[in-house]
Amino acid sequence: MKQPRAWQRMLSGRRLDLLDPTPVDIEIEDIAHGLAFVARWNGQTEGDYAYSVAEHSLLVEEIYGRLEPEAPVKWRLAALLHDAPEYVIGDMISPVKAAVGPEYGRLDERLAAAIHIRFGLPAAVPKTVKKTIKKADKVSAWLEATQIAGFSQTEAARFFSRPRPELVDGLAIRLRPPLEVRAAYTARHADLLARL
Repeated sequence: MKQPRAWQRMLSGRRLDLLDPTPVDIEIEDIAHGLAFVARWNGQTEGDYAYSVAEHSLLVEEIYGRLEPEAPVKWRLAALLHDAPEYVIGDMISPVKAAVGPEYGRLDERLAAAIHIRFGLPAAVPKTVKKTIKKADKVSAWLEATQIAGFSQTEAARFFSRPRPELVDGLAIRLRPPLEVRAAYTARHADLLARL
């Protein structure tokens, strides 16, 4: 019986094996492009453009910086890359992830490890750092829910907790064309790498 294809050809020309990804097959341009075209909230957001995972990742990295202003740059980079595997596996909403089961999580972990190694991070981010990134992710989800996904603040607080005012002060969700978001993501990645 013929084995099903488990790799995807990237725009860079790389072949990324989804079951056994290697750091040499990871390119930031592929990540930025893919994430700029993956919609959060299954596209169920207001506005002329989908709210992309790339835009979300930029916001999470900014919020992480507010949570941990003295954090090493490498952990800011980890925050920017926290959803990077979604450039090939897409963004599944939490109810779908729960229905799919643990295989999705294992696939995500393998891809994340290859991505981290490619950009000079440890394969697994320390639990304390991961916990803070997750907190920044929840703050971002609350902002997204209340600003573009139709949730009231009360409803969003039930699912994502209401963030401290200083964490969200002055932050507004931006909806931009995918190519503009791709460029912003790539530029922020380059800035963080240069400061490592």
